[in-house]
Parts: sequence; C-alpha cells; structure tokens
Amino acid sequence: MVETFLVTGGAGYVGSHLVLSLVEQGARVTILDNLRTGHRAAVAPGADFVEADLADAATLEQVFTAQRFDAVFHFASLSQVGESMRDPMRYLADNVGNGIRLIEACVRHGVNRFVLSSTAALFNVADSRLIDETALIDPQSAYGDSKWMIERALHWAGRVHGLRHACLRYFNAAGADPDGRLGEDHRPESHLIPLVIDAALGRRPPLDVFGDDYPTRDGTCIRDYVHVTDLAQAHLLALRQLDHGSLVWNLGNGNGHSVREVITAVERISGLTVPFQIAPRRPGDAPALVAASDRAKAAGWQPVLDDLDAIVATALAWRKAHPEGYGN
Repeated sequence: MVETFLVTGGAGYVGSHLVLSLVEQGARVTILDNLRTGHRAAVAPGADFVEADLADAATLEQVFTAQRFDAVFHFASLSQVGESMRDPMRYLADNVGNGIRLIEACVRHGVNRFVLSSTAALFNVADSRLIDETALIDPQSAYGDSKWMIERALHWAGRVHGLRHACLRYFNAAGADPDGRLGEDHRPESHLIPLVIDAALGRRPPLDVFGDDYPTRDGTCIRDYVHVTDLAQAHLLALRQLDHGSLVWNLGNGNGHSVREVITAVERISGLTVPFQIAPRRPGDAPALVAASDRAKAAGWQPVLDDLDAIVATALAWRKAHPEGYGN
C-alpha cells in the first residue's frame, strides 16, 4: 500500500532532500511551504505542492481534510541563530505557534506519527565531549529554545493523545545531493560551508569568522557536520522506529571541525584561497557542539558521507554548477 506523507518546509534544504528520498521510494508526498526560504525548483517531481504558511489555519485544515496522512515531517521554521537573538519574540511566536498548530491538526485528524526537525542548538557545551541525548538542555538562543518548546509540546501530545514522535536534533546539516539534483540555497546564506566556498570562489566578500578566542583547540567554534543525504536517511529510519514508540536522536558524525579547519578543507578541495577576517563573537553561539549518535546508530543509521572532505566536495560541486542557486 502506498504511504502518504505531509512534509512542511519540503521546498527547503533538508526537507527537499527528504522529499526526494520519499518520492524515490514510491510514497505520495504533499509539501506545504510558504517559500519564504524554500524554492519551488527544489520540489521533487511527483510531489504535490501547496504554497501556504502554517499560520494559515484554514489552508492547513483543508490540507488535512483533503487526504489522510500516514505521518507528518515538520521542517518549516525560522532557523537563524543570530536573527533569533535580535528578534526573539518573532522566533518564539512563529516557530512555537506554528508547531503547536500543526501538532493539534495531527491530533484532530488521527495522524499518529510525527517527525520533527530539531536542533543541536538545544545544548551549551564548553568542552570537546560528545553530546548525547541525556545532555543538559540549555539553549543559548531563542531559536534553540523555540525547538525545545516544540519538543515539549510533542511530549504532551504523546502522553495525552498517543502521538508517536521523533525529535531529530541535527548537528549542522551540510553538503548537497551527490547526484547534483539538490543543494543548499539560503537567502541570505547562513551556513558556514557554503559561505566559505563562496568566499573562495570570489562570490562574496571575505568571510567573517565570529570569534577566535573560544576555549577550543584553535579558538574558533567547533561543529559536527553531517551530510544532508545521511540526514534524510535518518528521517526514514526514525519513521519506521516509531512503530516501537517515540524517540529522541542526536544526529551527527561524532567528529568536530573548527571554523579554521573548514576553511582549510575548502582550500584543499577547491585549490583556492579563502579570504577571511576575524569578527566579534556572535551572540548565541556555543563553543563546541559534537554529537554522540549512538541511539540512531544502534537502530541502524550509518552515515555514508561522513568525511569532511566528502561533504565539502558535494557542496562545492553544487555551488559551482549553480552559481545563482535555484535561480538558474
């Protein structure tokens, strides 16, 4: 029997890679996206597309009434840490309000599986130890806090209404579809690897490195970069695991790379020089965030593109082939 899924934010970066995987497996997919940060050109052929905002309660109800969904994947959100520190109320109202509205719709319409795109921004760790799912929740940004509030809403939806849910906490999604069909195109771009690549290609001014005085091995922030295709596979696995109950997974490769090390990797793969300058620290940034993904791996998740050079190579190929992103 063909399964039917709703994917909010399915025209965005990680969401579009998941939709492609679902369609390739023969699923029927409906995407709900306001295209504020997503792209119509990123929608996989064969997926149904509804351009709407989750704040539009009437359209959301129409989508749920039109067909029954076997599960919902929720990606749609505001997601820039720095912006959330300048306008925290907007992030809390938008992300939390829309997330709860979507959860309520699932409960009303009998959808019993929900997969949330969560974040490693829930954590605040000052050393190099790996972060597992039992680590202290201490968001350093309104963005991180908004995701935590949605996780708590899912907890109560599960406890009271039986909604089985997976909270997948990403540690820096990166890279692009290895076959070049999809890639990363944020406007403005906020992720480190494409920013470093564009600086190397001369498409942007020198890169700002936000702080070089953190308590890390070279003074710059350390992050765990996980390939977007591997993340898509983790979503598919988590969906099946929901047959056994709700779950929380930290998703990363378990290897942290500093900003300076990412710059070096881009220079190594591209053969180009990356111009950069040191800028003041950015509010909300934790010194180091590196995942312990033992739970996901015990369930069968095995990242394939887990080497930084491989991640950079796919991202570089996409940026070179699509100098205007999805605009061309």
